[in-house]
Formats: sequence, structure tokens, C-alpha cells
Amino acid sequence: MGPYVHRGLRAVDPPVRELLRIGAYQVLYLDGVPPYAAVSETVAQARHVAGARASGFVNAVLRRVVEGGADPDRFPGFDEDPVGHLSTWGSHPRWLVERWLDRWSAEAVRRLVEANNTRPPVHLVPLEATPSEAVERLRTVGIAAEEVGGGSRCVRLGAGAVVPEALTAAGPAIVQDPAANFVSLFADVPTGTMVADLCASPGGKFLALPAARLRIIAADRSESRIHVMRENARRVGRAIACVVADALHPPLAESGAALLDVPCTGTGTLARHPDARWRLRPEDVAKMAGLQSRMLDAAAEVVAPGGLLVYSTCSLEPEENAEQISAFLGRRTDYVLAPTDAVPAEVRNETGCLEVTPQEHGFDGSYAARMRRVS
Repeated sequence: MGPYVHRGLRAVDPPVRELLRIGAYQVLYLDGVPPYAAVSETVAQARHVAGARASGFVNAVLRRVVEGGADPDRFPGFDEDPVGHLSTWGSHPRWLVERWLDRWSAEAVRRLVEANNTRPPVHLVPLEATPSEAVERLRTVGIAAEEVGGGSRCVRLGAGAVVPEALTAAGPAIVQDPAANFVSLFADVPTGTMVADLCASPGGKFLALPAARLRIIAADRSESRIHVMRENARRVGRAIACVVADALHPPLAESGAALLDVPCTGTGTLARHPDARWRLRPEDVAKMAGLQSRMLDAAAEVVAPGGLLVYSTCSLEPEENAEQISAFLGRRTDYVLAPTDAVPAEVRNETGCLEVTPQEHGFDGSYAARMRRVS
């Protein structure tokens, strides 16, 4: 849309700019909305928000959009200018594309951008049935589903499935992407262990653990999110002890295992949160890494000798993942990596940590490191 605004899109008042984007999206991508109707409605909104002059401007720009159409040839070519192509036609912030191109090939980044621009399917994790049993139960009520396989316990729902109905039909189950499910499997906590999930909301990872064999304390600093977790646990028949607490100040003295699914930039889940890419700023990576480092140090203190500390993110950024763990192990010599074969080798990197990316595995992105306190 920028080429149709002579003074540049950034020079347009923010409310009008957002209306232009909404109108252009309707014109180019919503088949059920005739272009004339999209233009007319957006012009009316612009008149209401910013006056007659703005409405005339919006009308002129959107009519040019209608004439131009969604032609990729109007954008920079991928071969000649991969950054320009992936940040315009691919609709991703330029700084994020440049960051990814520093680590991966242009073709790999293109696959990542395409994955982020594709509506992701809904996955369920059955808690008391096998994936094949859950698929059969769903089919008996007319819901199409298939096993994901590859070491995941997930079931992929067919298009148009009604999620609440599917959750009921599959038996006790939760909505969870395979990338997150791999984190729960990768934790590989021994039977009888007391587990402290220190950043537990919304609760999917601890609910996917074999709760019948573990004692779980779920903590989150938000009281409202604690209520959500309790309701989720009640729905699937799980008894979970929940407590309001900040992960920077863990609410217990000692635990056999600590799970730390830290706040992160979420760059592995941009397909599910497409607006998040535009809220992120380059400085957010370092900001999140600093918080994660402090959380790691706090969690490390409550793990008993011989116990496990499992750190995870849904980020693709090395500062939040491998570099974070390398720095932690450098300052905490009482911890070592403790790899496990509880997940397939295809989702483990060269150090034995979990590493899932949308462009390679077709799921959300996730990272996890499993560490043992040795003294």
C-alpha cells in the first residue's frame, strides 16, 4: 500500500493508517466482501474518525489498491532482495527478517515467513487415551482428525472442527501444539517427583505431564490466571495445587524438579499471534533475555541436589535459548545438561536440547534445556 501514498505510509496519521490497512486487507483478501463495499465502508469510517479530507484521501488510496490488486510483482523480488521481499510481501518487520537471515539461509527464512502467514491447525492432546483412540472417538461423532505422530501425543483436528465439542468427544484432553507437547515429554520427570511449575499459566504443559505419577505445584503471579488453571485442571479431572507467586521469588524451599516456561518474545508462535510481530521491538530480545536470566537463577536455588531444572521458551532467538543456557551453565557449575531420548532425535539439537522450528518441523517453535543439579 505504501507506493500509493506519495508522502509515505508512516507520514499518515495513525488512525487513518490503520483504517487504510483494514480496508486494503478487505479489498485484497476477503472474498466475501465486494471491493466497492470495503472501500465505501472504510471511507465512511475515515470521515467519522478524521473528517472529510481524510475520507477523500482514503478513498483515493483504496481505489488505487483495487486497481493494482495483490500482485507480488509490485514488491521486491526474492532472489534480488530477500529482505525487501520477505518484509513487504511477507509482511514481517525488516529487523526480524534481517536477524533470521543472519542465522539461516534465505530459503529457510522464506519457509519460516510462509509458515507464519499460514493459519495453523488446532491440535489436541488426549490425557487418558492414546492418539489413535482419540481419533476414533472423534470420528464416531463426525469430527475429522488424524494423529500427528513423530513422537508427539497430539491429534490434529480437521478444518471446521468445533473445539469444545472435540475436547468433550476425545475424553479428557487439552488444546496444545506439538511443539509445546514436546516440551512436556522432554521434561521426562521421574515417577514420584515433586514438580514446581514456576510459570505455569495457562497450564497446558503441566497438564500434559503424567500427573498420576507426579506431585505438581503450579505457580503464577497472576491471580486471574490461577483461576483459569484451576478451571482447566478441574475440567480434565486433575488435582493440582496452585499458588499465586512470582517466579523471581519461588514459593517453596526445595523441589525435585522445577519447570520454567519463561516469558519470551514468542517468535516461534507468530502464526498464532500475527499481530505480535508488529508489537515486537529489537530491544525486546535483550530485555526478555535479562528477565529470563534472573528467573533461571531464582529457580536454580529451589532444585534439590540430583533434581531437574527444565527451561523452555516459544522463541526462536538464540539469546533466549542456547546462549541463555550457555551463560547459565557458565555461572552455575552445580548444573549440567541432562539430555533425554524421551523425544525423537529430529527435534533435538547437537547439545541434546529440544529445538523445534516452524520451517523445519511444521509446528510452532519451541526450545527446552533439561539440566540436573549435581551438587
